[in-house]
Amino acid sequence: MERNGAMPMVVLTTLFFMWGFMTVMNDVLIPHLRGVFPEMPWWQTLSVNLCFFGAYFVGSLAYYLRSLGGVDPIARFGYKRAVVAGLLVSAVGTALFVPATYGHAFGPYLLALFVLGLGFTLLQIAANPFVAIIGDPAGASSRLNLAQAFNSLGTTLAPLIGGTLIFSVFKGADAVRWPYAAFTGLLLLQAALVLVTRLPEPPPSVAARSRAWRHPQLRWGMVAIFCYVGAEVAIGSLLINFLKLPSVMAMPEESAKHYLSLYWGGAMAGRFMGAVALAKGTSRMKRYGGMLLLAGAMFALLAALNSSTGFGLRHAWPMAVLIGANFLVFILAGPDPSRALGLFAVAAMVLLGAVIGMQGAWAMWAIVAIGLFNSILWSNIFTQAIQGLGDDTAQGSSLLVMMIVGGALVPPLQGLIIDLLGAESRAALGFHISFILPLLCYAFLAWYGFKGSERAPSA
Repeated sequence: MERNGAMPMVVLTTLFFMWGFMTVMNDVLIPHLRGVFPEMPWWQTLSVNLCFFGAYFVGSLAYYLRSLGGVDPIARFGYKRAVVAGLLVSAVGTALFVPATYGHAFGPYLLALFVLGLGFTLLQIAANPFVAIIGDPAGASSRLNLAQAFNSLGTTLAPLIGGTLIFSVFKGADAVRWPYAAFTGLLLLQAALVLVTRLPEPPPSVAARSRAWRHPQLRWGMVAIFCYVGAEVAIGSLLINFLKLPSVMAMPEESAKHYLSLYWGGAMAGRFMGAVALAKGTSRMKRYGGMLLLAGAMFALLAALNSSTGFGLRHAWPMAVLIGANFLVFILAGPDPSRALGLFAVAAMVLLGAVIGMQGAWAMWAIVAIGLFNSILWSNIFTQAIQGLGDDTAQGSSLLVMMIVGGALVPPLQGLIIDLLGAESRAALGFHISFILPLLCYAFLAWYGFKGSERAPSA
C-alpha cells in the first residue's frame, strides 16, 4: 500500500479540492441570495448552511446505522465505488440549482444544497480515513494536512472565481444558473477520472455493533468536529457582510471577496506548513527550512491570486505578518498534533476577542487571520479521534463526519444572535457580539487538544 500510495493521494487531493471549492461557494451564494430575498431574517438566510451541512448529519447517520448490521458499506462496495457514487450525487445537487433559478422561491435552493451535501458526505466518509490509512500511521496527520491543503486551495479560489462569476460576470438568475451548470459538468468529469484510475483498496474489515463508542477520544472528537466546523463555517459565511459594516470597513462585496479568499487561503497556507511541521522523523532544521519556504510561497501565491483586479501588496502585506505569527506557533507546538491543536485553538480565541472588541482594519485582519489557525484543526482532530480504533475506524469516521452538522447549526444560531441584538442602531454591535458563539467553540477545541484527545489505556 505504501509503494502504491502516491497515485491514490493525487486522485484524492482532487476530491479534497473540489469539495472545498463547492463548500465555500456557499459563502458567495449567501450574499447573492440575501439580495434576491432581502426580506428574510438572518437566521433564515443562514439556513443555507443548515441544509448543506445538515445533509452531512443525515447521510452519516444513515451510514452509521447501516454499519451496525455487521457489514461496513465501504468495505463491501469499495472506496472507489463510494467516491464515484459521492461525485454523481453531488452532480445531481449542482444540477438542481438550474431549475431553482427559474422561480422566486427559497426552497428549491435549499433542496439543491441538501442533495449536494449528501454527495459530499459520502466523499468525506470514504476519503478522510483512506488518506489516513494508506501509509505509515505516524504520518497520518501530515498526509491528511497535505490533502486538506488542496482542499483549502479550493476554498481560496472559490471566493475569487465564484465571486467574479456571481457578482460581476453574470447578473440576476444567470449568476447562479450557469456557474452551477458548469460545476455539474466538472463533477461528472471528475467521477469519470476516478472510474478509470486504479485505486488500491485497504484491507476489508467487519463492522462492529456500536464498538466505536467505547473510545473516549472519538466521543470527544465528535464534539470537537461539531465545534470546529460550526465556528469555521459561521465565520466564513458572515465575513463579507462583517466587512460591509460601517464599524469595520464599509466595504462592497466585490472588494470583500478578496478578504474571504485570504481567510480560506490562510487555512491553505497553514495546512501546507502543517504537513511539514507535523512530519515526524524529520530533523528540526529541515522542518523549519521547509516551513519558511512554504510560508514565502503561500504568501506569494495568495498575493498573485488576488492581484488581478487591483488587490496588490499594499492591501495584502499584513497577511505576511500573520503567516509569520502562524509559523511561530508551529515552532512552539513542535511535531505534536494534540499540542498544535490546543495552541491553534487558543490563538483563534484571542483573534475572536479582537473581532468582538475592535473596529476598522484591526477587526478585519483579526477575522481574516482566524483562517490561518483553523488550518490544521480538522486534520488533527480527525487523526487523533480515530487513532487506535482498528476495525472501528470506518464506523468512527462516519460518526465524525456526522458531526459536520455543526456547520448546519452554529451559523443559524449566530444569525439569531444578530437578529436579537442587531435592531436598528445596534446592528453593528449585534454583529460583533455574535462572535462570542464561535469563541466558545474554540474554547472546547483548546481543551480537546490539551486533554480530551488522550487515548484511554484500554483503547
